Amino acid sequence: MSTTTLTEQHETSRRRAKRRRVGRTVVFHAAVWAIAIVMLYPGVWMLLSSFRPTNQIIGETGLIPDNTTLDNFRNALDGIGGISFWTFFGNSLFLAVGSVVGVCLSCSVTAYAFARIDFPGRGLFFSLMIGTLLLPFHVVIIPQFIMFNEIGWTDSYLPLLVGKFLAAEAFFVFLMVQFMRNLPRELDESARIDGAGHLRIFSAIMLPLMRPVLATSSIFAFIWSWNDFLAPLIYLRSPDKYPLPLMLRQFTDQTSVSDYGAQMAAAVLALAPVMIFFILFQRYIVEGVATQGLKG
Repeated sequence: MSTTTLTEQHETSRRRAKRRRVGRTVVFHAAVWAIAIVMLYPGVWMLLSSFRPTNQIIGETGLIPDNTTLDNFRNALDGIGGISFWTFFGNSLFLAVGSVVGVCLSCSVTAYAFARIDFPGRGLFFSLMIGTLLLPFHVVIIPQFIMFNEIGWTDSYLPLLVGKFLAAEAFFVFLMVQFMRNLPRELDESARIDGAGHLRIFSAIMLPLMRPVLATSSIFAFIWSWNDFLAPLIYLRSPDKYPLPLMLRQFTDQTSVSDYGAQMAAAVLALAPVMIFFILFQRYIVEGVATQGLKG
């Protein structure tokens, strides 16, 4: 076989391989765009529907509204039941910030104990804590409600926040434990040689190194608390204590007139802080998880 024939065959094979790579790339990007459109469509529809008149929202699946109005946002900001939108917003912000503070304080201290202190039963207690992750929230709703009702904590924020300050969020404890287990123990030993105790080691050495995982935990705690609907629905009775998810529900009343336009507008306003918070700090999620935070 001549050299020219071999060269032509090689060139043909190279072109075929290139076409296959281009074809796979096109299919991959087309699939990604299709999935993105399916996932983003409800959010885009909600945003554009917030500018529609209320009577054009139900049954309308198109994206572009025929008529636009800002009355929905004015009605949403006026609130409902004589309570301003900003009251509900402040309630959600209080719960979200309180959850972040509680999770970072209690879970970091608990994680330090599990990761750095040898005490009898550490493995058993850690296993029991991990076991709580297997319990669905719905299983403990009734016992928790009975307990909080007996001590008079219902219709207050205590049932929603006390657990955050007592390291009841096992997911965050586990995340921080796994992160600290990958930090060199030589740091602790050097500090002990200099006379530092656990409090000094935790505050001066561990906390600065834990910034990525603390940021990750803060983001998740903020978003989960901000979007929580079920727990406030169970424990809160006074409308002036409702967070935004419960306020959104009040715009829909099957026994009278429902203001879907104001509901869409309020949903957009409620979603904006979460989106801004996530966009500003999303890199910390990747950094906190990727820097060996989930490795054994």
